[in-house]
Amino acid sequence: MNQKFYNAVAMNPVIAAVKNESGLNKCIQIPEISVVFVLYGSVAMIGRLVEQLKQADKTVIVHMDLVAGLSAKAEAVDFIAQYTQADGIISTRIDQIRRARELSLYTVYRIFAIDSKVLDNVAGNRAICEYADFVEILPGLMPKVIRMMCRHLAVPVITGGLISEKEDVIAALDAGAAAISATNQDVWEM
Repeated sequence: MNQKFYNAVAMNPVIAAVKNESGLNKCIQIPEISVVFVLYGSVAMIGRLVEQLKQADKTVIVHMDLVAGLSAKAEAVDFIAQYTQADGIISTRIDQIRRARELSLYTVYRIFAIDSKVLDNVAGNRAICEYADFVEILPGLMPKVIRMMCRHLAVPVITGGLISEKEDVIAALDAGAAAISATNQDVWEM
């Protein structure tokens, strides 16, 4: 695991997940936000978005699946590494996570915990533990599932999705999550 990335998350376990310009501008104004997940953009604009966040001294993680114009192939990670200042990526694709690790980018493997098969697949997947710095579990309102995932994974867990109140944040952290990610801007300042 990348210790610098882990330290940034540990310093403030609330991660701003931005999905539009308004969110980007707001998180830039909050000095306590140290890590930002970029959940929007296009190939034409992602470099500019990342640059704005880097100028505000943020650790920037780009969600590969949500940048319009990027393919689902591992080579898309090369574009992010070469043409942006991003510190890392989020992806639901282990090939992209593997490629990001090869390029020394931070990695967040995102999964949707929709049934028990997901837990079984994650628990036995050595590639996740080998290539991911963090695993992000969505939705984040499932303390029991968060606890189970934390027991089965050898990497720290971030959880997000539908988190809107302080109690949600506390429950996720108490269940073992290292951090939470939220698009809800009110959560960023809790």
